[in-house]
Amino acid sequence: MEPQNLTGSPQFFLLGLSEDPELQLLLFVLFLFMYLITVTGNLLIILLVSSDPHLHTPMYFFLSNLSLTDLGFISTTIPKMLVNIQTQNKSISYVGCLTQVSFFYLFGCLDSLFLTVMAYDRFVAICHPLHYTVIMNPRLCALLALASFLISLFDSQLHLLMVSQLTFCTDVEVPHFFCDPPQLFNLACSDTFINTILAYCIAAIVAGVPATGIIFSYTQIVFSILRISSSEGKYKVFSTCGSHLSVVFLFYGTGMGVYLSSVVSSSARKEAVASVLYTVVTPMLNPFIYSLRNRDIKRALERLLNRTA
Repeated sequence: MEPQNLTGSPQFFLLGLSEDPELQLLLFVLFLFMYLITVTGNLLIILLVSSDPHLHTPMYFFLSNLSLTDLGFISTTIPKMLVNIQTQNKSISYVGCLTQVSFFYLFGCLDSLFLTVMAYDRFVAICHPLHYTVIMNPRLCALLALASFLISLFDSQLHLLMVSQLTFCTDVEVPHFFCDPPQLFNLACSDTFINTILAYCIAAIVAGVPATGIIFSYTQIVFSILRISSSEGKYKVFSTCGSHLSVVFLFYGTGMGVYLSSVVSSSARKEAVASVLYTVVTPMLNPFIYSLRNRDIKRALERLLNRTA
């Protein structure tokens, strides 16, 4: 088959998680339910933080940004998947595929950076409590959020550029429910060796640097906790980090699980199923982790319900 650039005649097909017709209705209902739960939970977090003056702090400012990022992250892939199942049409345009790649890496990188910034916020609050309000001032919070967005935008545009330079053959069948660049590299007709090496280098930087920052912050936090004499004080300090730590382990744990599954297993379909963990499950669980384990969120929700009543 002669290779040709698909910019003029796009023919991408997302094969999804399963081609079994009997499973399509179950998948549609399951992912629609998960999507609605995710949207509702994250919008509720944003509403609570924006409407309650008690939550106008750096910690909850970054939490609301994380919720907004999770909304964008899951909305990049799941609505298209639901439409494809409903219409029984697996095609996606060339522009649509590039758009998915761009937004997927934009919001994925933002997730990682906001988790890092939130770890730094906890580090300052616990290790330098007397200077917390001076260090974490509104100007610094805005700059950290802006820097996170610009870095993520640069990362997404790099991946977009790499994918846009590829040449594909006709009828490109992607064994995934979204346009995943590693899968596109495997399906390209052109040489992708340089692109693959560059993609791994970027991933190592984008994931490695934030992970290192989080580990450093929590190492300092642990040292500070060990210097506290009372067990009640240790528990109180650690409880302020519990929700964030849970989200960090969930995000990086599922992402690492998908990476390891791709290395161990050569099945692209199994890798697609594993990627559901960090693309769908993690954004869905984040609001529950923060609402169930956070007293401030619970109190803000009670106040909102009382005002509504």
